[in-house]
Order: sequence, then structure tokens, then C-alpha cells
Amino acid sequence: VQLVESGGGLVQAGGSLRLSCAASGRTFSSYAMGWFRQAPGKEREFVAAISGSGVTTYYANSVKGRFTISRDNAKNTEYLQMNSLKPEDTAVYYCAAVRSRYATMIKEEYDYWGQGTQVTVSS
Repeated sequence: VQLVESGGGLVQAGGSLRLSCAASGRTFSSYAMGWFRQAPGKEREFVAAISGSGVTTYYANSVKGRFTISRDNAKNTEYLQMNSLKPEDTAVYYCAAVRSRYATMIKEEYDYWGQGTQVTVSS
């Protein structure tokens, strides 16, 4: 599975961005998907995850109520809608896939990673 993120950029605090992650392959719905982020000097951290069917979602407490994860299995694409952005959301955002339909928040369980897309939120 190859994953390609897009949609990052520079936005003012309070603004919105939508990230996309396009996946190769014909069995996209067999993979649970996730979003992680890594700020300079920090560990890569969990942001959100979604099951293969899209029914189950998980969020980090820091983004709950502001970010929404979704997927379109017909388009082999995962999304992260980010609203009410804060300067502390600034990071490189990575999409990831796990060979399971069950969503997980555990970074080590993911099998495939994208190259990342930069999100910068100015104050």
C-alpha cells in the first residue's frame, strides 16, 4: 500500500484545513487508517483513527471536537478535516494504514506510512 498525503499549508489560528490521503491498491476497506503528527523535537503522536468500514473513530483529546476523520472507500481516500486550528497544531501530519479493519491508536501497529504534509498555524 502506498499512501500520499496532500492539503497541508499555512493557516491563521482559528482557520481550517482538510488533509487528504490517497491510497493505492484494491482492498482499501480492509485497512484501518490513522493520522499522526510530529512537531520539531517531539515524538510522533496519534491524532485520529478510523476503522475499515468508517463506523468507528478515535481521537486524541487534544483534537476532539475540532478535527474529524473520514474515509471514502470508493475513492481509496482518507480525510482529516481540521477546524479551529491552534498554533500548537503545527506539525508534519502523516497518514498511516494498518492491515486490520479495526481502528487503533497505537503507532507501532501501523504497517504503512505516507511521506507527511506540513501544517503550520500562525498566531
